Amino acid sequence: YHEALVHPAMAAHPDPRRVLVLGGGDGLAVREILKYPGVSTVTLVDLDPEMTRLFSANPMLTRINGGALADPRVTVVNEDAFVWLDRTVDVFDVVIADFPDPHNFSLGKLYSRSFYRLLKSRLAPHGLAAVQATSPMFARRSFWCIAETIKSAGLEMRPYHVYVPSFGEWGFVLATADRYDMPTRYPDRLKFLTVAGTPALFVFPPDMARVPVEINRLDNQILVQYYGDEWHKIAPSL
Repeated sequence: YHEALVHPAMAAHPDPRRVLVLGGGDGLAVREILKYPGVSTVTLVDLDPEMTRLFSANPMLTRINGGALADPRVTVVNEDAFVWLDRTVDVFDVVIADFPDPHNFSLGKLYSRSFYRLLKSRLAPHGLAAVQATSPMFARRSFWCIAETIKSAGLEMRPYHVYVPSFGEWGFVLATADRYDMPTRYPDRLKFLTVAGTPALFVFPPDMARVPVEINRLDNQILVQYYGDEWHKIAPSL
């Protein structure tokens, strides 16, 4: 999951130095980002201070994230990502959005056109973003709603997916104001992702292919409705 979330964006950037992680308080995306020696700063914005505290201090959890949140290049900010993104004037080479799925309106705003317009304004020239976007298999309209909403914010979007053993088919969207070229090299020590295998991630079979959807706006939050309808059919107790 985290290799697929991080590396197609990070490895495609010619020189990723300033990186922003939105959500991702477990530090696992940060762990992957720090595999790039040229990275000078990583700003992690996560709402939950208990989450970031646990993954900074608990020995079992720091073994999983490699102590990423204690790295001197990493700054942790416990704040609402929408509010923080609206206030900051900083720009970033790569942005990784690792939010929980949009199962309520508080989360749905983080997948809205307004949010993605803010994100676009915080991308440096040639900047890229990667967004976790739920399952294109189990929540097909939700996934394509996220992708089309990113496009409606004025970004080029490249949706992709990967099979995660504990999740099933899972989806992501790359976003950039420029063209996207596939990476030609990844860091050492990856367990799954390869350069040769990357193009296949961007190919969608018919049962996950694009479907008509509305754009997720703050004044309609249609994504929360799509998500509730689709996941309820899979797991009624959710």
